[in-house]
Formats: sequence, structure tokens, C-alpha cells
Amino acid sequence: MADKLIIVESPAKATTIKKFLGGNVKVLASMGHIRDLPKSKLAIDIENDFTPEYINIRGKGALIKTLKKEAKNAKYVYLATDPDREGEAIAWHLAHILDINPEEVCRVTFNEITKEAVKNAIKEPRKIDMDLTDAQQARRVLDRIVGYKISPVLWKKVQKGLSAGRVQSVAVRLIVEREEEIENFKPEEYWNIYAKLKEPKSKKSFQAKFYGKNNEKIDIHSENEVNQILSDIEKAKYTVEEIKKGEKKRTPAPPFTTSTMQQEASRKLGFAIKKTMSVAQGLYEGVKIAEKGTIGLITYMRTDSTRISEEAKKWAKDYIEKEYGAEYYENRYYKTKGDAQDAHEAIRPTYVELSPEKIKASLTNDQYKLYKLIYNRFIASQMATAIYDTVAVKILADNYNFRANGQTLKFKGFMTLYVETADLEEKEEFEKIPELIEGQELKKEKIEAKQSFTEPPPRYTEASLVKTLEEKGIGRPSTYSPTITTILARRYIEKVQKQLYPTELGKIVNKLLVENFPDVLNVKFTAEMEEQFDKIAEGKEEWKKVIREFYGPFKKTVETVEKELEHVKLEYEVSDVPCEKCGRMMVIKYGKYGKFLACPGYPECQNAKPLVETIDEPCPKCGGKIQIRKTKKRRNYYICENNPVSCDYISWNKPGKEEKKAVKKKTTSRKTAKKRTTKKKK
Repeated sequence: MADKLIIVESPAKATTIKKFLGGNVKVLASMGHIRDLPKSKLAIDIENDFTPEYINIRGKGALIKTLKKEAKNAKYVYLATDPDREGEAIAWHLAHILDINPEEVCRVTFNEITKEAVKNAIKEPRKIDMDLTDAQQARRVLDRIVGYKISPVLWKKVQKGLSAGRVQSVAVRLIVEREEEIENFKPEEYWNIYAKLKEPKSKKSFQAKFYGKNNEKIDIHSENEVNQILSDIEKAKYTVEEIKKGEKKRTPAPPFTTSTMQQEASRKLGFAIKKTMSVAQGLYEGVKIAEKGTIGLITYMRTDSTRISEEAKKWAKDYIEKEYGAEYYENRYYKTKGDAQDAHEAIRPTYVELSPEKIKASLTNDQYKLYKLIYNRFIASQMATAIYDTVAVKILADNYNFRANGQTLKFKGFMTLYVETADLEEKEEFEKIPELIEGQELKKEKIEAKQSFTEPPPRYTEASLVKTLEEKGIGRPSTYSPTITTILARRYIEKVQKQLYPTELGKIVNKLLVENFPDVLNVKFTAEMEEQFDKIAEGKEEWKKVIREFYGPFKKTVETVEKELEHVKLEYEVSDVPCEKCGRMMVIKYGKYGKFLACPGYPECQNAKPLVETIDEPCPKCGGKIQIRKTKKRRNYYICENNPVSCDYISWNKPGKEEKKAVKKKTTSRKTAKKRTTKKKK
């Protein structure tokens, strides 16, 4: 009989924790939630003050039986699920199943899965935090009500299988509205004038940009305006009017929150949000490291705090001074934004001595990439400021003004290790400016005018959508990934080369929801509900009261829409493929595994078949057409149309890519050889 029973969510987490504890401790996994609302009905007793009707999750009967048996035989039972609202709710459900009084000290939490953290947590168990549990219940109940009341309206008025959600529908709205901005965007012409100037003594050249006239900024909108300026300055002398030298400092980005980790992993590593969270989960729960055993490598990965412990700061200090020198260390504190949950630290490595390179052999390629990103970001956050020498030059051309800005990196500081992607993408123009003297005359080498047009706002990527959701207060760290996953799965949006596009279905559903449920689809309302959940978690608000105040007006809206809304007919894209059963031109629809062809004569004609997409590149083996197909996980692969009858070609890679690269390389080599030969002849 085990003295202690510890219950966590996952087997990986259980394995890691077990290694830290003695033989008289048993660690079991609940495999996530043990109880939940049934999928078959609303399961919210509205007449009984919105009481949720939980059931044991189907298929977990044997597991529940085992947990009950082990709990009965154990002297102490500790519920060690994740340290957030969701984890608190799982612990509460486990307590209910195992007949544990929530008022008992049965709950243990740790922000990192290390031996010290786990043992300290077990020494200081606490009661289940009902405020956190109620906050999770409030979100679950509200989302269930919204989804299960609006979705049937979509089924009746549009088509079966559609769904709506408090957060997911707002995310779709953002993407649709961005697409509308792009479609309605009218580019405006503008011009820039550049002067290539030479310092006479050093004979070094640099570029200055046109600013205006008589030190007043002038924006140039037409070629006529350009020609007038060029005419005025054709014979002008270029004189250095003013030189300002200074110093610019750049500080490192704070350690990762969930949102910033998702964004940076998307930009730097090309990871989808879902993939980032999956890999991070594995790093948190434990990885088997050579000569170390299974250990958790990072702190809890669902957090919106940038705070780090004093102990972690000391580890970083020692590491930086040893690896880079004392001048590279700078003690930093990062202020967490006002509405963030500060219960956890930022995402950081648990053992600073385990550098990515030291444990690379024990990690998968994806684990190594993400761990390195987290590790370097954390260390850099405690490193010294980068310093630039700057120079700003004002140049006079008669009455017209040109300007040039230059900067030189004097001390790399944190940039020795890590630079945030956003920093790398800065568009400010800098020149290598030679030593100049105020009043000296410069030689004009060339004047060039460049025409440009304003560009529409960019489409959302997964990274930029997460950033916007966070900025607008929509959702929390735990919701970003499932939200994007859901709207992709529903075919409301699609991802093309990392950009998110609304589908026709997404546009239709969004229009219907925005017009008929303006409050629910309101960005401000969604953010305010998140604030209400936060108040519940802090014990400042009663959760049923929040649901009560929402439900009254919402119910009336649903009833009105059901009565007054006309049926919405979906317009499907017509293909060039005739239905072999009735002759109608088949239309393109979305199914569980992507696009397919369906007869528009449904239900009279129920013919349907896969939509075969092809590419221009021929099969490298037989010359047949190459088809694009998808796995169940939506990954593209390429297969010959003659497979498996007369050709066995199949590949993850698009055919012709490698061949093109090889041809290009050969061509470049030949050109280089030719040039060298010519020079030699001369």
C-alpha cells in the first residue's frame, strides 16, 4: 500500500515526478479531464441557476475504478494537476470522483517539474481554490450556452455541421474584416528622392534622403512634383548644415509568455501554434536526458507573466558572467501587464546549466529548436543593453533639405546571443556615413527618384492573430491554440503560405453572426467577459451572477433571430467536372478532410467524389500528372496519377524543386567559369 498517491494529468508528467520521489509514493495520470459536460445536449440546467450537469467521460470507467481503488488504499492523496484554472478544475472533478472534501489540503502545484519544486509542493499542500475552479466553470458554461444556442440557428438557416463560439467567432471576424480592408484598399502614390553624395577628402559616398524645403517636411505624391524639385536642385550645392552625434540603446525582450513564445516560434521556426504548444508541453512534462534521467526542462508553458524568480535570476547571472564576462550582465525586472495572471513565472529553462547544445543529443529536432529559443530568450533577458553610436546629418541643397542617419554597433550586449524577430524586421534606413564637418561642401554623384505605392494591411498569420487577440484581451494563454485549430477545422479560414484567408463559408457565417448577434461578436464584449472571469478567479465576482446577467438579453436575441432570419443559401464554387449520374456541373464543397466535388442536385442526386488537384510539374518517373493529396493531419503529399498501376512515384516534396535548384547551381557555376575565363584572356 502506497503511503502517498499523487494524481497528475499525463503519463509523461507522472513518469518524471515518480523519479523524484521515494518508493512509497504512487503517481498516476488522469489522462486529462475525468468529468465534463456531455456532447449530446446543452447539459446546463438553466432553470436551476445554470447548474452544469457533468458526467464521467466515456471510456474512462476502468481508469476511474483504478484511481478510486488506489485512493482508498493511500494514506494521503494529492491532486497535482497543472497550476492554472483548467488544472484546478480537473483537481476539483477528481476530488468529486474520489470522495475527497475540497476543503481538505489535497492540492499541490508547481510551476516547474524539478525535484526540489515537486518535493516542496508536497510539503505544503493546500485546499482546492474554488475561485479558480469557478472561473473555469464560468468560461465553460458561457461557451457551452453560446455554442449550443447559436450553432442550431446556423444549422437551420445555413447548413448542418456549422458552429459558433464566443472566442472563435470573434477571431474569424478579425480575419474577415482584415480581408475586407485589403479588398477595399486603394493604393496611393508617393515618391522618394535620394541623393548619392561624396565626401571630397575620403572620397567615401553615402546616401541622403529628401526631407523638405526650409526645414518643413514635404510629402511627394506625383511625378510632376518630383520633376519640379529635381529642376530646382539641378545646380544646387550640397552643404552639411548640421551633425548630431549620439548614442542609442536597445534593451532585450522579456522572457517568453505563452503568446510571445507562440509568435516567435512561428516567425523564427515556422511552427504552427498547435505544434509549438505540443512541443512545449513535452519539454515541461519531462524529457529523458542522458545521465540525468527524465526531467522537466522548462517552466509551465501557459502563462501571461514575464516575472522570473530571484533564484532563476541568480542562475542567469552566474551563467552570463562565466560565459560572456561581467560586463554582459544586467539585473532586469520585467513588469507584467495589468490584466495578466501573475501566478506563474515566465517560460524559462529549469536548469540553466543544461544548455541546448549540451543536451541536443537527447532531444528531437523540434524539441531542440524550441528549447534553444526559450533558453536563449531567457538568458538574453538578463544581459546588458546593446549600444549604438548614432549620427544624424542635415544637408542643405539651396532651400531644400536632405537627411541621412547612420548607426554603428558599439557594444553588442544581449544581441551577442539573441535578437527578437521584430527587431530584425525594422525598416529604418541607416547609412555608413563618413566623417563630416558642418559647413563643408559635398559632391553630388547621382540623384534618383523612386515611385512607390501605399500597401494594404498584411493578412493575419497565426503569430500576428495571436498577438492581436492578446492585445485586444480576447482569450487567455490556454485558448489561443485551440481557437485557431477550431476555425481552421471548421473551414471558416484556410492557411496559404502562412497567411490566413477567410473562406466563402467563413464570410457568410461571419456576416450572419455579426448582423444578428452583434453583442456576442463584439470584440469589446468578448474582452469584458475575460475580465469578468479574472474577477471570479480573484474572488471578486460570483460566477453564476455573471452567467445570469448575460443569459437574459442573449436568450431574447436567439429567439428573435430564429423567428425572423430567412434561410441563407450558400453559393458554392462551380467546377468544370460534370456529374456522371445527372449531368449537372459539380460544385466544390468542404468536408472533414478538405475539398471534395458534390452534385448540386442533392438530395435528388447524392453523387460525390474527391477533388483532385494537380500541379504543372510532370512526374519525374513517368511524365504523368502529379496530384496533391492530404493526410488526415492535413499535410500535403505528391503522388503520380498512375500510382499504383504503372508508377510508384510518391513524395512529401514537390517534384521539380530539387531539380530546379541543381540546374540553377550548374548554370551559375558555368557563368562564373565563363567570366573568369574572359578575365584571364584580357
